[in-house]
Amino acid sequence: MGEVMEKPIPAQTAEQWLARVFADDRPRHFGTGWISGVLGIVLGLLALLAVLCLHFPQYLTLPELRSRYPLGLVRLAIDVGLLAAMALAGLSMLLRRRKALGVTGLALAAAALALGAGGVEIPRGGASTVYLGLDWFVLGVLTTAAVFVPLERAFALRREQGAFRRGWLTDTQYFFASHVLAQVMSVAVLAPAVAVGEVLAVPAAQDAVQSMPLVVQFLACVLVADLAQYWVHRAFHAIPFLWRFHKVHHSVEVMDWLAGSRLHLVDVIVTRGLVLLPLVVLGFDSVAVYAYLALVSFHAVFIHANFAPRWGWLERWIAMPRFHHWHHGVEPEARDVNFAVHLPMIDRWFGTYHMPDGRWPEGYGVAGERAPEGWARQLVWPFGKG
Repeated sequence: MGEVMEKPIPAQTAEQWLARVFADDRPRHFGTGWISGVLGIVLGLLALLAVLCLHFPQYLTLPELRSRYPLGLVRLAIDVGLLAAMALAGLSMLLRRRKALGVTGLALAAAALALGAGGVEIPRGGASTVYLGLDWFVLGVLTTAAVFVPLERAFALRREQGAFRRGWLTDTQYFFASHVLAQVMSVAVLAPAVAVGEVLAVPAAQDAVQSMPLVVQFLACVLVADLAQYWVHRAFHAIPFLWRFHKVHHSVEVMDWLAGSRLHLVDVIVTRGLVLLPLVVLGFDSVAVYAYLALVSFHAVFIHANFAPRWGWLERWIAMPRFHHWHHGVEPEARDVNFAVHLPMIDRWFGTYHMPDGRWPEGYGVAGERAPEGWARQLVWPFGKG
């Protein structure tokens, strides 16, 4: 008899490894120690990262935010977060058969305590010209997750969908990179847009814009930016070379608050730069522009969420999750529709509006393709063959 060939064992993904370490066959509802264990890890990790920011502020925090922090409240928040992490981790160890969640939460909290917790003395030293936005990531998790995780649990579109769905680790990496690499984004997006905008500026148009009240400027910002976003977004679908990068975003197969973070760097730099450019050319007040940036940061998360609000009267005027979910739908009818981010009327103007009454897409993703897992692998995916 010839030798029996054994089938190769598939490589284990990072998500599968984490599931093997932390998961078991126990229920995960309230009172089982699962939620407290996960919260203990999250708070312990955020506290540890915040302590590192206190140790190395010139390298790990954004200069724009560094001088604005109420340091006393930051220190208090770190210490309270550590106490909460230890309490939740301990509770998980009491309630859950497998102790990995609780032990990990306690280990992260212990590391933060060993590094000085909220009592770290801020080092004196010159500012660094190269820095990461680790503080921006911590703030992003605290604000975004605190809003959308409870929202998705209470008003879920797909109630069977858990927080740790397929691809959650990849999208967490995107969320981390988009915040921590804030300086890279600023240099690659803001600087070119400002430089080109100053060359293309029309003083008469800028005077007219700047004479408007701030509220009107903000509303005009939303309209102008969404018009630019519409055509740039549509180009990324229509031009095969650009689609290579944009399909990374469409490779998400499960929609939730993290899904909107999955954007290739080329997609981010080109889209944000071209959307910001007309705002600079027209000379909108910086307050109106920053208000728009705050809106788009929140709204982009909102329209991807696993959330089904029953506000039908608003859907005609403001992009809601159902509107954008259809943009990601895998069905043929969802192809190249709903390009706007904020204002569905723009799609109605240009014939790409699609909102079937009372229906949501059955699935999401790129038909016939599946992206590799991980931020780094998806970064090079568009450069491959095919």
